[in-house]
Amino acid sequence: MKKISIPILMAILIFSTLSKVCGQSSYLIDENVAVFYPKNFVAEKNLPSFALLEEPVKYGELPEDWSIIPEFYSKDGYSCADIVTEEGTSFYGTGEVTGPLLRNKQTVRLYNHDNPAYRNDDGKRLYQSQPWVLCVRKDGSSYGIIFDNTYKQEIVTNQTITAKSEGPAFRVIVIEKNNPAEVLKELTVLTGNVPLPPMWSLGFHQCRWSYEPDLRVKEIADGFRSRNLPCDAIWMDIDYMEGFRVFTFDKNKFSDPKELNNYLHDKNFKSVYMIDPGVKVDPDYFVYQQAQARDLFVKTPDGKEYNGEVWPGDCAFPDFLNPETRSWWATLYKDYMATGIDGVWNDMNEPSVFGGPDGTMPAENIHMAGGDVPEDTHARYHNVYGMNMIRATRQGILDANPDKRPFVLSRANFLGGHRYGATWTGDNDGTWEHLKLSIPMTINLSLSGQLFNGPDIAGFFNDASPELYGHWISLGTFYPFYRGHTVKGSKDQEPWEFGPEIESVARMALNRRYRLLPYLYTAFYNGSKTGMPIMQPAFFADYTDQSLRGEQEAFLFGNDLLIIPKWAKNPSLPKGNWRSISICGEDSKTDTYLPDVRMRPGSIVPLGNIIQNTEEYSTDSITVLIALDEEGEAIGQMYHDDLNNYQYLEDGYSITSFKAKASKDRLKISIEKTDGSYSIKDTQYRIGVVTNQGIHYTDWSTKTNYNLKWIPDVVGEIYSL
Repeated sequence: MKKISIPILMAILIFSTLSKVCGQSSYLIDENVAVFYPKNFVAEKNLPSFALLEEPVKYGELPEDWSIIPEFYSKDGYSCADIVTEEGTSFYGTGEVTGPLLRNKQTVRLYNHDNPAYRNDDGKRLYQSQPWVLCVRKDGSSYGIIFDNTYKQEIVTNQTITAKSEGPAFRVIVIEKNNPAEVLKELTVLTGNVPLPPMWSLGFHQCRWSYEPDLRVKEIADGFRSRNLPCDAIWMDIDYMEGFRVFTFDKNKFSDPKELNNYLHDKNFKSVYMIDPGVKVDPDYFVYQQAQARDLFVKTPDGKEYNGEVWPGDCAFPDFLNPETRSWWATLYKDYMATGIDGVWNDMNEPSVFGGPDGTMPAENIHMAGGDVPEDTHARYHNVYGMNMIRATRQGILDANPDKRPFVLSRANFLGGHRYGATWTGDNDGTWEHLKLSIPMTINLSLSGQLFNGPDIAGFFNDASPELYGHWISLGTFYPFYRGHTVKGSKDQEPWEFGPEIESVARMALNRRYRLLPYLYTAFYNGSKTGMPIMQPAFFADYTDQSLRGEQEAFLFGNDLLIIPKWAKNPSLPKGNWRSISICGEDSKTDTYLPDVRMRPGSIVPLGNIIQNTEEYSTDSITVLIALDEEGEAIGQMYHDDLNNYQYLEDGYSITSFKAKASKDRLKISIEKTDGSYSIKDTQYRIGVVTNQGIHYTDWSTKTNYNLKWIPDVVGEIYSL
């Protein structure tokens, strides 16, 4: 008789009790959050949920006027759920797929897939699966829908949203709130927060398949520093390994990884190395030996070790659904991280199998799993394989460096996997089409809970032209994750390889990013608490403005900056006097490549200094940009902590609040630490008042209260808003 874990047994009993005693299959699990079960729901075939942090419990009865109610049914062997929506509702989310920002009348297929250049399935099935739809009504009131199952499924977003799964009948969770921000906040409560990343991961990253040997890595690092091009991390793709064996180093090309990492650290770079899931079948290889001895690999239906081809040749695949496997995998990082590695890149973890059915392992393979997770087929666990890999990776890095925030990047993931790692949008193309696609892709991933994401700058495949590279690295300033990456055999794509003009464009784009770090870090802190995206759709400026619902060229960076790419054609922009600003002395309105950046009326944005890497980051001197609203007022804040450790979880942070109010002939500004116990030195501030004619600056000062009398023409500008 198959054993059933206690948590699953409890869930079965709870569901059974509610069905039999209460006579219902739906109820509230939080305020305005409801769960709906089909009559033929079987807990053992669905639970535990991988999207949710914990199994929901009953909060209250479903209100009689609750309007968003799924209809469950079976059709042609599929388990289905329909949700009828109001006319005029706008749809977003659905995770990582190509297509427009507005997800109405789209079909998304969820079965994680290695999809180079998005060529297969018209880009509607990629490396990740997020069974989630965000719905915004005409009046801005919103709801979100989780189709809580891991099987291969299809979501169709017509006026009736349909989810069709190849697995058993599944439950649906509906979040009903006043606006999209409240929905995303509740999604964070249910699925977990995005951990606050280390500051260095918010800088620029340079990658290639592959930088080899180690001397080439040093050349790249030296190239950035000698040219004053800010950068924080150099990445190592698979060629650093010995025959593509994970957790090894090529004895000829990377003979002394500790020395290489020390070299990078001496120049204030971090290093990120790739680890794939496929373990080479080699009886003399320690990783294979350990896993085989403990019986930790995925099996074929007849109980044998499954082998499939990836980069090393024949590989076995750790069963990451098994907690024993995850614990073992985590132990491999101790010696690995001791070489000075700073971050880990989990790739190929859909998992990708060369020549396998649909490019992966057979659906009938068996995961022995364990703990709360029952033994079952790969068909059930395919979409969460990569998620559980990065879960183990994150734990391994934490065990090796318990006082540092880990950085993990993963290609494959599932709804809720944002709590384990960042992501990128996979192997894109170096084309204008994919540059433009990157905006709605990054935003919709963000609206699906994965705030820390972005595309490969200039495209993974093909050779970007100088013009395309210039526009893409300039746009990249405003992605949450900012990394240049390209395929083996392509032209070099470091900023200086495109000529002096584009190198200068890249330098300004990078300088913009690093000056914005106080603002960006604050946005990440708030996002980690509330689920509010870093990269937001333009309609977040006004949830009721129908003209903004489909805008996918202009977007918001944080709450207070509007980004308008130079190639945007007649974008729909938020109403109000959003004023253009200069971040590094550039002319934001007229520059050929750099997107125009405009500030929200009533906002205050902190800027840092121009630096070459985040090791130089400091709040000793901060420029405070103030854009007054029609009432002559503005507010803002700046978050700060130790940048790399966990003290912020125990009050080891500081929040500085900024307020400004114009009177008849004066502007009163107050700067006050309002939260946290983190001690910071006296900060020198420079105030910049943003007007329609430019920015008017004060001198540097250590004051925290200003009562400034401006020259008459500036006062006139303030009152002519």
